[in-house]
Amino acid sequence: MLVFKFGGASVKDAQGVINLGEVVNSYAGDQILVVVSAMGKTTNSLERLTNAYVNGTEDVHEVFEEIKDYHYQILHELFGETHSVFDEIANTFVEIDWMIEDEPHDDYDFIYDQIVSVGELVSTRIVNAWFNHAGITSKWIDVRGYIHTDNTYREGIVDWDKTRASIQKDIPSFLNKGVVVTQGFLGGTSENFTTTLGREGSDYTASIFAACLNAESVTTWKDVPGILNADPKFFEDTIKFDELSYQEAIEMTYYGASVIHPKTIKPLQNAKIPLLVKSFTHPDAPGTVVKETAIYKFEKPVIIIKQNQVLLSISTIDYSFITEMHLSELFGLFAASQVKINMMQTSALSFTACIDLSVGRFDKLMLSLKEAFKVKYNDNLTLVTLRHYTDDSVVELTAGKTVLLKQTNRNTAQLVVK
Repeated sequence: MLVFKFGGASVKDAQGVINLGEVVNSYAGDQILVVVSAMGKTTNSLERLTNAYVNGTEDVHEVFEEIKDYHYQILHELFGETHSVFDEIANTFVEIDWMIEDEPHDDYDFIYDQIVSVGELVSTRIVNAWFNHAGITSKWIDVRGYIHTDNTYREGIVDWDKTRASIQKDIPSFLNKGVVVTQGFLGGTSENFTTTLGREGSDYTASIFAACLNAESVTTWKDVPGILNADPKFFEDTIKFDELSYQEAIEMTYYGASVIHPKTIKPLQNAKIPLLVKSFTHPDAPGTVVKETAIYKFEKPVIIIKQNQVLLSISTIDYSFITEMHLSELFGLFAASQVKINMMQTSALSFTACIDLSVGRFDKLMLSLKEAFKVKYNDNLTLVTLRHYTDDSVVELTAGKTVLLKQTNRNTAQLVVK
């Protein structure tokens, strides 16, 4: 039994959906569960829609029409003028229509999850319809009835016992009848509200299903040939890894490597299930396999770039030393605001932290910090992380940049630069 995950780039247009069907059809002898992300940049567009609805940044109905037009264009190219999936998509979009007709009154993260989740619901309806149109017997399932989470919106925490029981109860019998198609990134609460598992969380969804079903492997189909030592959008001379250990993959994702969601590896490592990262445009190429393997000798450093960073400098109001009690209070405030620290440093009088700039959460954190501390910050920064670095590689990457914070240990160098 195989689990496939297809990201937004693989289904950004009609030809992508057709190609996805061809990839799945080439594994016709296997049981396959397919996890699909929102199409193209739909998640970004739905985030725009959410901000337009909550903050009035632009006309919410214009943004929504753009999103609908994009999906209906793909539908027309795949199915012509009439097909039952048109009504399914219209009924799915109605969920947003109902919400945006009322004034926003709930927590931003709750609203975010109810709106942004529609991207995956729509994309999987389209993919499932195409499979059956192309002769691939498939069944669409709503992942919110199988991956159960708490009420931590935008970072849903999985109830593993309940999730495992739900998946093992139904999914094996579905797989005996054909391909199963479901959504990445989403979960459901006991009150039947939608949660999301964290940005780019579809990889995590795939690993949850794989662990619960004891899959042979998970394959994430990407627009790159495998896991590279650096993002090809920023660097030209990248190299592909043929294999990586679970441990190295965890380190890379922890520091922000976007090719795999950070929570993906642990369930697979625990179940000894390999993760394959392959190209959806060259499906026969070997890609990269992540598994229990010997220590890899790195010819080049692994370079991870995180943009849109904020560097906070926090000190006490009365200029007293930063003590363990202060640190305990500060970590509590970061946790309560759901803000993750990417890099930190303490001195006698200040605590410095590098964080992602996240809508809503940054303002919440600043309000809570200013009740007991003095806070200064720089924004529009970049965090550069080098795994298995050399001194020359650090010098090369910081040339012409202002380094605001630097830390190194035996294997890793991190630099906040402007």
